[in-house]
Amino acid sequence: MSVLLSRRQTLQLGVVIVGGWAVSQVLPRASLYERDLSQSGAVERILQGAGSPTDGPRNASVRLAVFADYFCPACRRAFPAMEKAVRSDGDVRVIYKDWPILGPQSVRAARLALASAEQGIYSAVHRRLMTGNWINERSLITDAGGDWKRVMAYMTANEQSIAARLHANGRDALEIGLTGTPGYLAGPKLVAGAISESDFQRLFAHARSAT
Repeated sequence: MSVLLSRRQTLQLGVVIVGGWAVSQVLPRASLYERDLSQSGAVERILQGAGSPTDGPRNASVRLAVFADYFCPACRRAFPAMEKAVRSDGDVRVIYKDWPILGPQSVRAARLALASAEQGIYSAVHRRLMTGNWINERSLITDAGGDWKRVMAYMTANEQSIAARLHANGRDALEIGLTGTPGYLAGPKLVAGAISESDFQRLFAHARSAT
């Protein structure tokens, strides 16, 4: 499977990388400005979560696709609020869309996270990456209950499929109009930027009312 970007996609991604970095620096938090993507054919496909790590009830009334970069300050700032809102709601299924747009360290972190999914520890690794609760790559995996050598072996053997997943996540992000991270797609409602716990709760309510 080819994972090379077209010339147009490469240019788009370059704009996203610069724009996403700038947004994360100058916008400490976004207000709850939602875009309604009810007419987009990409929404249902993205929210099916095929090939992506997921967490939460399979039959949840809200599906939340999270587009994030582990080295994005806004993503890290919003993570505790999202975690609290999801936990208190109890009826949200999270679909993780790793979108590493801030350079090689972001790509490496995303690859490690996706490789850890094979051992069922993706959510734990994701949380450690978002909170900085790790010392090095080995401790990142072992403290999450995983086998470091197994992750390394899986990442090497599945390099192309992991790259394809990251490419697909980037394509999905561009298709729904995201220009940087973080982005939160709940049902047909899309919010870009770091938001508060109460804003996540409102987003979930709006997603339910839209179905």
